[in-house]
Amino acid sequence: MKFNLDERLESDSHFVFALPLSQVRLINDNQFVWCVLIPAVDNAKEIIDLDEGQQKQLWQESATLSRALKEGFTPDKLNVAAIGNIVSQLHVHHICRYKHDIAWPSPVWGKQAMISYTDEDRTVLIVKLQELLREQSEF
Repeated sequence: MKFNLDERLESDSHFVFALPLSQVRLINDNQFVWCVLIPAVDNAKEIIDLDEGQQKQLWQESATLSRALKEGFTPDKLNVAAIGNIVSQLHVHHICRYKHDIAWPSPVWGKQAMISYTDEDRTVLIVKLQELLREQSEF
């Protein structure tokens, strides 16, 4: 999929998996298992900027990613949201939340600095996410 990825999303995340409409990327913060689903549609800022078929596809892909995260990481709660106040390019956060995580029960952003993954930890997590997404993918 060739499209223009916002520079901040690119610098704050790592590619994990390509779905039919979207890229799955891992946010580079080892305090959370935090992925974003980014539709490869230029100039999309809101879900309503996608056509009806793309909207349906996005929700199917969100469900696939959500099932993969729930199965692989058994969070206490799975936060799924399209915020975009700072980065306007449409992206849907999928964050595994635990009652013992550093930000619980507040949002994960804005209270503590991000802590980058080590190369080894990032690679291990991306491989696990890829396996989980292959298992869950119906595409």
